[in-house]
Amino acid sequence: MIYPIFVYGNPVLRKVAEDITPDYPNLPELINNMFETMHNAEGVGLAAPQIGLPLRLFVIDLRALSEDKPEYKDCKKVLINAHITEAFGEEVKDEEGCLSFPGIRETVSRKNGIKISYLDENFQPKEETCEGYIARVIQHEYDHIEGSMFVDKISPIRRQLIKSKLTSILKGKTTAKYKIKTA
Repeated sequence: MIYPIFVYGNPVLRKVAEDITPDYPNLPELINNMFETMHNAEGVGLAAPQIGLPLRLFVIDLRALSEDKPEYKDCKKVLINAHITEAFGEEVKDEEGCLSFPGIRETVSRKNGIKISYLDENFQPKEETCEGYIARVIQHEYDHIEGSMFVDKISPIRRQLIKSKLTSILKGKTTAKYKIKTA
């Protein structure tokens, strides 16, 4: 099932998400639907708040990039109750987009590496150190479960320059190639 993606202005995107317990109803189905929704929108990550659920859950899938980056050939992950325990390395600027901000791409500065602890889809504890692009993707999705978004990390002048685009999204005057839900 493909869910509509909640866009900028919807209050669920500003909530700090809640932990999930192993008895959460239909969790495997929810995870599969999140992957299907993300793939339909041509994204590489999707957090539960983006589909209206304030849960500490996000999925990433970088396998589509494996032709250029072979290290991503098996990079499909479910991260439940994730916590970044350390961010390290240099600050790296790179362009990011977000399914909750159709048509907007901005340069965001993030640490090059992270350590993260989480539960996988079987509620098995995991701890990983990631660097480079995967660390960026995880940080971006992690922000969603913390009630933050990538536009919070851009400079005030850049925010001012995209204000009309943000206002259009707030007013429901935006389109996307995928189903969206406005505030």
